[in-house]
Amino acid sequence: MPTMVFLAKTKYYPPIAHFCSQTPMPHVCFILHPQFQMLAYVLASETLRIANRRAGHPVFTWETRTATSAPTLASNGRSVVPDVTGWGDTMSPDLVLVIAGYDPLALRPPGLAAFLRRAERSGAVLGGVDTGVWILAAFGLLRTGQRVVLHREAEAGFREVWPEVELSDGIYVLEDKRLSAAGGTATGDVILAWIADCMSQSFAEEVAEDMAHGTMRPSEHRQRFREPTDTTLDAMRREMVRHIQHPVPVSDIAAQLKLSSKQLRARCMRAVGKTPSQYFLDLRLTAARDLLRSTTMPVTQIALATGFGSHAGFSRAFRQVFGITPSQMRQAAVVRGMGLEPGRAVP
Repeated sequence: MPTMVFLAKTKYYPPIAHFCSQTPMPHVCFILHPQFQMLAYVLASETLRIANRRAGHPVFTWETRTATSAPTLASNGRSVVPDVTGWGDTMSPDLVLVIAGYDPLALRPPGLAAFLRRAERSGAVLGGVDTGVWILAAFGLLRTGQRVVLHREAEAGFREVWPEVELSDGIYVLEDKRLSAAGGTATGDVILAWIADCMSQSFAEEVAEDMAHGTMRPSEHRQRFREPTDTTLDAMRREMVRHIQHPVPVSDIAAQLKLSSKQLRARCMRAVGKTPSQYFLDLRLTAARDLLRSTTMPVTQIALATGFGSHAGFSRAFRQVFGITPSQMRQAAVVRGMGLEPGRAVP
């Protein structure tokens, strides 16, 4: 079957003098990396198109570039053709949105870092969808303490490389001239939030209605629907995540939460049907699984990064939960074409 190719339809409109602001329309630059999420790209661009339709005249403009300056395959096998190639300036962007997929740092084209820094100096919001945040971090465009969102499967690998950047459990973050979203349908929410900043909350809500999107979800909307909603157990989870590499006794976590071990156990069993120890082990093994899928860290290093003192103990616990060994999980990720190459470390 021939590969389907999507032509990126850039909406270039000259500034219209009778606009009440009499300023150029907000301009968005999409940058697509190989294996990017097609759903995220379509949602973002369609939200802008629907906003223009709702306004009755062009309000937003956009362009699409690719990291290769050539047609680029999305994760669903479809291809998008860029309408701007290279890293020269066209219209000054108000938002640069990097959309990436598996192994986001495999391709860092010359000129991209300079392009992003010029956009930053001009006052643009810099954004990353899914693993696009990795690219911003790799170019030093995220400060210590900056809050960002990634898809949950990319969190463990990101935390290993940039522990100084704060990971949010919401679906998007838009603050301090930085935008990040977990991908998928959350992309529509964050673009609506950006439109609300550019225009008004009421206009963004009208666009959401036109999209049949329903109510705009707030940024703190949870990615993980099955996680406990008890605020104390949320705090327990954060403490466990903080100590994944060097696990601490559950009794220490209970004391931190001003509970006895028995009280914490009862609360955890009632909320998620697991003891705190079981929950902690599941978190560590899930982090290990995500590292196996999204990085090329050696299995032994992943065992250490998730608090296992021996390769054998790690493999045994991993197999009990997932039914396969860590090495088999890694090989499956390679076979599925996730952009991983055995023996090559992620920068």
